[in-house]
Amino acid sequence: MRCCHRLPFGPGRAEIDGTKEMAAKRKIEVFSAGCATCQEAIEVIRRAACPSCEVIVHDMRDGEVAKRAKGLGIRSVPAVVIEGKLAACCAGRGVDEAVLRAAGLGRPA
Repeated sequence: MRCCHRLPFGPGRAEIDGTKEMAAKRKIEVFSAGCATCQEAIEVIRRAACPSCEVIVHDMRDGEVAKRAKGLGIRSVPAVVIEGKLAACCAGRGVDEAVLRAAGLGRPA
């Protein structure tokens, strides 16, 4: 399945082989910690991306990247942001103290 779609003819489109396609790229950002799980996710995203997708990988070990990620609502990695919006599959994850306590954290065995 392709992530990008063709838009009707109009300004801002480039003609390629007699058809008009969008000249702009869809921005796909992957926030990664560099681990094997993140690398696997990056490979999946790159394989699924179409020619109109620009895949950018951010290293969460960089303080500025981590700060931006927090502002986007990223709580765990890998995480994917498409056109500035955190993908639904990546939202709401991360450490939740209440869930951990319900599972037994902080209680004697």
